Amino acid sequence: KLNNRGHDIVATIVATKLLKEAGFKINYHLMPGMYGSSFEKDLKMFKELFSNPDFQPDMIKVYPCVVTRNSELFKLWKAGKYQPLTNKENEKLIIAIKKIIPPYVRITRLIRDIPEESIEAGPNISNLRQILQQKKVPCHCIRCREVRADYQARENIVLDRIDYPASDGKEIFLQFVSQDKSKLFALLRLRINNPETSKNHFLSVLKNSAIMRELHTYGKSTKLKTKSADSPQHLGLGKKLVLEAEKIAKQEFNLNKLSIISGVGVRGYYEKLGYELEEEYMTKKL
Repeated sequence: KLNNRGHDIVATIVATKLLKEAGFKINYHLMPGMYGSSFEKDLKMFKELFSNPDFQPDMIKVYPCVVTRNSELFKLWKAGKYQPLTNKENEKLIIAIKKIIPPYVRITRLIRDIPEESIEAGPNISNLRQILQQKKVPCHCIRCREVRADYQARENIVLDRIDYPASDGKEIFLQFVSQDKSKLFALLRLRINNPETSKNHFLSVLKNSAIMRELHTYGKSTKLKTKSADSPQHLGLGKKLVLEAEKIAKQEFNLNKLSIISGVGVRGYYEKLGYELEEEYMTKKL
């Protein structure tokens, strides 16, 4: 209400649930340091995001609030009624956030890239991610773990599974990682909707179906049908994750269908795995 937001927290919870039940990934844009908030409130908010099943976003963008000229916030700041986060406070908050981020979440962005001359007050360091990397701030998020040039051929890759409740359903995060889990090679997000929701799903194609919300293999891009000593691409990791998701859906939850939300460009990949287009989803009878 203080910031004239167009909706309340209930609307966010409802939208998150509907989108997850339809197989979408969720990316929250979060703004610490807003009018009426505080460092303590912001940190409490981030902790609740990953402890309260009503939220549990898959990705987050962190945009600390800044003051720009001719805004309502500018007037409040000039009147001494609002004080934004300082660069030091913002860095301290981000470090605290990174320590609690679960490994199934990707921090897509840490700060909005607004020209420094446009910022009257508030955090104005735009390369904070690089600064924290140089300081070796620990973080288990997807972006910080995804394998890049540090891949080594014949590296020991293991399958890891994380289960957590989210939006009245169950999320199963499958990942291929290094032995110490510091490197991420591939991931899959499998959703099991509440049985009542699944039976009476608002999308007929998703009735009594498990849902695959994301499949991704990391590493340096390589040509199709080729393997490279410096990339985990085309090692069959994606296929193995899909087969594991199928097994979990059928054996653990007695579901005879798996539906995948998929871009047009990768439908051919799923066709080779036995899936076919049904309405807007790639589906397979298990």
